[in-house]
Amino acid sequence: MSLVEEFRTRIESRQALIGIIGLGYVGLPLALEFVTSGFRVLGFDIDSSKVEALSAGRSYIHRIEALSIVQARAHGFRATSDIAELSECDALLLCVPTPLLANHEPDMSYVTSTVEALAPHVCNGQLVVLESTTWPGTTAELVVPTLERLGPARVLRTDDADDRGVMVAFSPEREDPGNTTTPRRAIPKVLGGFDQRATECAAALYSAVFERTVSMSSPAAAEMTKLLENIYRGVNIALVNELKQLCLAMNLDIWEIIDAAATKPFGFQAFYPGPGIGGHCIPVDPFYLTWRAKQFGQQTRFIELAGEVNEAMPAFVVETTRRALERNHIALAQAKVLVLGVAYKRDLDDLRESPALTVIQLFEQAGADVSYNDPFFDKVGTGRKYALERTSTPLDQVSNFDAVVLTTDHSSYDYAALVEASKLFIDTRNATRGIVSDKIIRC
Repeated sequence: MSLVEEFRTRIESRQALIGIIGLGYVGLPLALEFVTSGFRVLGFDIDSSKVEALSAGRSYIHRIEALSIVQARAHGFRATSDIAELSECDALLLCVPTPLLANHEPDMSYVTSTVEALAPHVCNGQLVVLESTTWPGTTAELVVPTLERLGPARVLRTDDADDRGVMVAFSPEREDPGNTTTPRRAIPKVLGGFDQRATECAAALYSAVFERTVSMSSPAAAEMTKLLENIYRGVNIALVNELKQLCLAMNLDIWEIIDAAATKPFGFQAFYPGPGIGGHCIPVDPFYLTWRAKQFGQQTRFIELAGEVNEAMPAFVVETTRRALERNHIALAQAKVLVLGVAYKRDLDDLRESPALTVIQLFEQAGADVSYNDPFFDKVGTGRKYALERTSTPLDQVSNFDAVVLTTDHSSYDYAALVEASKLFIDTRNATRGIVSDKIIRC
């Protein structure tokens, strides 16, 4: 029996043990999907508090209920912080962060350190799949050489007749936090193997969980696919963010215009403006390709311009607030400002790259006394790009502020009541549409 046939047999019989490395917003949901599909899953994370929580049947992600963890544990899910245990797995799926450095260059430290730690424990016959979004070439130029340099097993290549070795592939995560209409398993899984055996085994693995798989010619093609998806969104969001500012100057409603354009049954997809862009993908991933393109002597002008437009939106929100306060004869430096919503997206407990954090920092730099409210964050401490160290302000104190700035439109907010209680309401999300009040400034 060939390596591919043996691997498929273990997948189809559900005898395979699946290792998920990194139990965050991508890894933990993926682990639960494999458990739901009948697999035993070993989850690994260097954060011992996560392992302890999961081992006790607790969840640390809002959209994942504790009951899901308890049920998963009863059906073959276990968490560990001992990386040596991963040698028992048939497939190893790496779901670790790929953030940006301050100079907009890729921070590959999480991928590098994970692969270096994992390499000594990788065995012949295992499938190693990187799921972290990254620059085209990462799998072939970083993952494969590291595994071969530090591990006991060689990586299988196309011209290898011998099946003894490790299979390596790339399959980008396609998480859409907050999406309650599209089941995760209904999102097609793109993948590309370092050789044909890796491609076929990755397809067999993911086909057991996802309704459709899309096999690419190489890991680099799969890596580029994920970047294209997010760059497409980033560029179009930048377009509507720029048009929003123009429409405000022309006294036009950009939201009305987008809705009208969306009635066209072809050639148009609606994107919506906001106070900036957040999450781990759209603010970060385009710059991975910009960095990579420079190594080939290419310039990515659309990507860079879109990044500039989107990154300037928090400053536009602060400037709009400043002008509105001045009309009320209040200087921003003496104003009390309440920012509503610090999560990057509605109804999520996720702060990654949230534009609200930048808005707060800019208000502070201007001298304003800034507070926040978010139903998903009782406290916000210090992270990679922020240091708030404060607690959420109760909504019954809205009237104490000179301006209320909505940055994240959580569904639990009663916007009519908030506008009524506020002295000035800056709406960056069109959440107050239909509410008539001189207090509202839409930006």
